[in-house]
Amino acid sequence: MKKIAVFTSGGDSPGMNACIRAVVRTAIYHGLEVYGIRRGYNGMINGDIIKMDSSSVSNTIQKGGTILKSARSKEFLTVEGRAKAAEQLKKFEIDGVVAIGGNGTFTGAMKFYEEHGIPFIGAPGTIDNDLYGSDHTIGYDTAVNTALDAIDKIRDTADSHERVFFVEVMGRDSGYIAMPCAIGGGAEIVMIPETTTTIDTVIDTLQNGWKRSKTSFIIIVAEGDEEGHATDIVKKVEKALPQMDARVTVIGHIQRGGSPTALDRLLASELGIACVEGLLNGKKNVMAGKINAKIVYTPFEDTINKKKLINPRFTRMVEILSI
Repeated sequence: MKKIAVFTSGGDSPGMNACIRAVVRTAIYHGLEVYGIRRGYNGMINGDIIKMDSSSVSNTIQKGGTILKSARSKEFLTVEGRAKAAEQLKKFEIDGVVAIGGNGTFTGAMKFYEEHGIPFIGAPGTIDNDLYGSDHTIGYDTAVNTALDAIDKIRDTADSHERVFFVEVMGRDSGYIAMPCAIGGGAEIVMIPETTTTIDTVIDTLQNGWKRSKTSFIIIVAEGDEEGHATDIVKKVEKALPQMDARVTVIGHIQRGGSPTALDRLLASELGIACVEGLLNGKKNVMAGKINAKIVYTPFEDTINKKKLINPRFTRMVEILSI
């Protein structure tokens, strides 16, 4: 292996630049040429590929987003699109690729290898922390801290005005952001896709709190909860509790941005190194992750298909601490 490439795909996450930096400098350390593919699979198809050196990633470890940009590619979903991408990689004589992204990115990489035989290794770049094969994903810690900072500020105004705040955080399929925000932010209720929290449960919790002279509440809602978005949930609760003074805050895409935390920079750097050294050791079709403080390689098939479960201990913590 003489030449490798790196790209980012799907939703951006804080720490992607730190991972790109680690890939580039690890490749150079091992005597490899390294290329950056801009704009994800679209860039691979269109040949938007640039040679990188150590200075290409200088002063990037602290930056959010991705210097290689990101995009979602409908064309890469087709056999013809993947064939175009393979032609471009062969044109640049790329021997292996590091893909920084999530489920969709790895699904594409797995299909591409089956058709064209160019090895891929993935690094888990997503704030949702929903990928099987790593305790944490790149960007998760930053996203949680960003959301928690906002929740702390919301609690101040909730307390001042004696209101109920429904705070929606990201998590279309996962409650991994919502759960630590609920525990760390002192929320009374957390609503996530992995568990069932009915509207009746919300109503009972509010009524019991008022009986105990509680005057303000924080309810954390993952955007993918089965009862709907936070605005939907408020409308349902208001039908039973018209006296409730409620507000909705959707934290939104600020969770994806910002300077990565020290933990995310460290994880991204470790996994970037692991990806390059994995390629050099003949690994392919796997995601580099970290479980119990050890670097592990999980097959893309498992990363894509196996469900990463929320620890039930966290649910119990919310129940105990919200009293």
